[in-house]
Amino acid sequence: MQRKKIQEAMAHVYFQKMTPTGYHEIEEEIKKLQEQRPAKIAQLKAARALGDLSENTEYSTAKRELRHLESRLRYLNKQLQYAEIIKPADNQTVDLGTAVTLQFEDDDEKVKYTIVGKQEADLAKQKISFDSPLGQALLHQKVGQTVTVQAPQSTYQVTILAVQLTSSEEIN
Repeated sequence: MQRKKIQEAMAHVYFQKMTPTGYHEIEEEIKKLQEQRPAKIAQLKAARALGDLSENTEYSTAKRELRHLESRLRYLNKQLQYAEIIKPADNQTVDLGTAVTLQFEDDDEKVKYTIVGKQEADLAKQKISFDSPLGQALLHQKVGQTVTVQAPQSTYQVTILAVQLTSSEEIN
């Protein structure tokens, strides 16, 4: 009976879609945080040895920093635990892990974006989430198509000029 409950619960779990690159970046951050952990623990022990904990700001600060580090580690591990890695096919269709070159129809501006998972999105690095208005409009579209994007403030059209796998997403 317990196994059945677990299977039912797992059927309703929402997995976060991400690229292999995004998964690797989270693994790297976890590794860095784990390397910092012993130093934070030593810092907490040293601050505790100073004596009276009620007015010991070094102790409070060290404790808060260690708690923050532990919290971040738990969060990142959950991200990996519930990750669904999407590997795109090389079929000229927009998907997670593909770079898409667009032309905005209203001003003929050309821009290249990489379609990524929600937690990987970074507009400064030209990475947009598949869940953004632009990402949703582009997903599963092919080269040459013009799509209408329903943004919160306006509606606009873009034409897909090129779709390619990003270097880290290429199929082996």
